[in-house]
Amino acid sequence: MLTTRYISGAPNWIDLGTPDIDGAAAFYGGLFDWRFQPGGPEVGGYGLFQLGGRTAAGGMQTTAEQGPPSWTVYFQAPDADATARAAEQARGSVAVQPMDVQDLGRMAILADQAGVTFGLWQPGRNEGLEVVREPGSLCWVELYTADVPAAAAFYHSVLGLETFGADFAGGTYTTFSPAGQSEDAMFGGVVPLADDPAEEEAYWLPYFEVADPDATVARAGELGGTVRLPATDLPSVGRLAKLADPYGARFAVIRSEPQQG
Repeated sequence: MLTTRYISGAPNWIDLGTPDIDGAAAFYGGLFDWRFQPGGPEVGGYGLFQLGGRTAAGGMQTTAEQGPPSWTVYFQAPDADATARAAEQARGSVAVQPMDVQDLGRMAILADQAGVTFGLWQPGRNEGLEVVREPGSLCWVELYTADVPAAAAFYHSVLGLETFGADFAGGTYTTFSPAGQSEDAMFGGVVPLADDPAEEEAYWLPYFEVADPDATVARAGELGGTVRLPATDLPSVGRLAKLADPYGARFAVIRSEPQQG
C-alpha cells in the first residue's frame, strides 16, 4: 500500500492545476482541512497543501493553455531523463521535459500510449508527500483506460510496475505494485472505461482517505463541488464517492476497509 517510504515506481507526489488557486484552497481547506502555503516567484507561485503541518499535495494556478483543471499523479523515478526516454520508446510522449526544481528534485510530465498524463518525480531534497493514507490524504490511485493489457505493458516497460488480478464480487480488478514487490504492495488499480459509466475518458484518478464519505459528499456540495458518484459501498474495499471540485478537477474519496493480515 501507499507509504511515505517511497520506492521506484510508486506514487510519491500529487498536485492540482486550477484556474483559481485561492478558490481551490478554500474548497479543499473546507473539505480536507488543508492549509495552502503559497510559494514565491522563484517557483512560479507553486504552493503546498498541508494537513496538520505535513505536505499532502502541491498546487498552482494554471491557464487554459496549460490544460483543463486536474490532479496529476507523480511516480518516483531514479532517473527522470531515462524514464522519459523509455516512455517515448513505449509509444508514449513527453509533455514537459525533465527539469530541475531548484535542489528539491527533478520532474517531468509524460503521457502514456493512450495519451493519459502523469508525472515523474526524481527526489532531491524533497523526497515526496509527507502524509498518505490518513484522513485527508492520498491513499490510492486508479487508471481508467480503454485497453488494460496495453496500459499494463506500458507502465511495466516505463516504470517497472507489476500487475496482479484481484478477484471480487462481479469480476477481477487489476492492481499495480512497484517492481519486485508482491501484490501486498499494491498502490493502485486499472479499470476498463467500458466498466464504469461515470467515466468518459482515460485518466489517473486520485483517491483521498476520509472518515465519513457521506459527510464529505455533502460538504463538497456545500462548497460548490460536484458529485460524480454518490457514496457507495464496495464489499471488502470500503465506502467511496467520486467528486469534482468547483473548477472541474476530478478526485475520489474513500473510507477504506481495514486491511486483514
